Amino acid sequence: MKSVRIGAGQGFWGDSPFPALDVIKYGNVKYLAGDALAELTLAILQKARQKDPSKGYVEDMFFSVLMKPCREKGVKILSNAGGMNPAGAGKMVFDLAGKFGLKGLKIAVITGDDILPRLGELKNMGIDFSDMESGGDIAAVQDRIVFANAYLGARPMVEALEMGADVVITGRSSDPAQFLAPMVYELGWRWDDWDRLAAGILTGHLMECSAQSTGGNFSGDWWNIPDLDRIGYPVAEVGESGEVMLTKPENTGGRVDLETVKEQMLYEVHDPSAYITPDVVADFTSPQLSQDGPDRVRITGMKGKPGPGKLKVSMGYSDGWLGEAMLRYAWPRAMMKARKADEIIRKQIPALGLVYDEILTEYIGYNSLCGPTARGDGEELNEVGLRIAVRTKNRVDAARLSRLIPPLALNGPPTASGVGGMPQPRELIGLWSALVPREEVEKQVRINIMEVE
Repeated sequence: MKSVRIGAGQGFWGDSPFPALDVIKYGNVKYLAGDALAELTLAILQKARQKDPSKGYVEDMFFSVLMKPCREKGVKILSNAGGMNPAGAGKMVFDLAGKFGLKGLKIAVITGDDILPRLGELKNMGIDFSDMESGGDIAAVQDRIVFANAYLGARPMVEALEMGADVVITGRSSDPAQFLAPMVYELGWRWDDWDRLAAGILTGHLMECSAQSTGGNFSGDWWNIPDLDRIGYPVAEVGESGEVMLTKPENTGGRVDLETVKEQMLYEVHDPSAYITPDVVADFTSPQLSQDGPDRVRITGMKGKPGPGKLKVSMGYSDGWLGEAMLRYAWPRAMMKARKADEIIRKQIPALGLVYDEILTEYIGYNSLCGPTARGDGEELNEVGLRIAVRTKNRVDAARLSRLIPPLALNGPPTASGVGGMPQPRELIGLWSALVPREEVEKQVRINIMEVE
């Protein structure tokens, strides 16, 4: 039976490329796929593009470290590092390939996920852009929208591979699509073979977060995960039938077992029986998982249903500015001091002329992670950090908050520390999600191939 081996290369923008290097060297893979995007990433990339229109794509060590060894091993790369600017990412990779002397390398750039220029047209067609979560009318934010990107599936990536691409770069695509594409291409799966497509999506989901299937970020007996300092990224061998063997490169750290795999399987899943992607609706309750030896989990019996008629569009809109102020206090009565400092600052804010839309106080070491579920009153803490944040309509107001902090070193409760180095105000991007008929997105998808001479 024909099969293909695919390795995980990246779980987010800024992920370490060195475990992916082990995948290339020791994983015996034909493809390396990476997921570089999240909604937060898009917001960060949008800010970069606002400062420099040539930016807006993921810039990290991924391609600079991995592209040359991939070429030497004959490993093809798929990544959604194009972010807001796939063409810019393609140029970056093209220039790197030329610098490395990778003659004949073909780089495919897939565009078409950006529907911002067509929002007005699509709205006039009667398309409902109500927010998927709140049901709100887009009119409330329409004049502040700065990006609008639809989630593409694996189909254009498969077409790029059919055109001979060695590196495939997309903008916003579904997280597992980069992993599904080489399976469809190599194994000849049909686009209506829902069970096999679902098996590919599940496999991609298990690999899209790099080491989360191999023991990273594991909430079980994480202290027993071996050699986290050199953890291995997942490698999947996928057969024509859709049977999957999930493992990792030999002699790397981490662990692949039913617990680590199942935890990632349920990660960021709303309805396990209907995991919706552009390519297929996958039923995560259907497969059978079994341990097939050390660091080997076999997956069979996956079921799927036809993909949706609409694609999710992630939109970002300007949502004001964030101003922050931080201070730390030590024992005795650390929490009492922090609360008094918060009281003082809130009373002084009107005198400063600071106008805000929202204000938040957190006590680091007590409730900054646990929020309202924090136990006790925090009075026994040896030390505590006070963080106050405001959301304002402009940068000037956001910057004013930090001015209230330095005087507290002498004018407030004792043991105040860390009064310098306040974070600079930063623009906030709100997120808005809606659904658009897929044909309106897919008809504008284009594939451009560049070859290094």
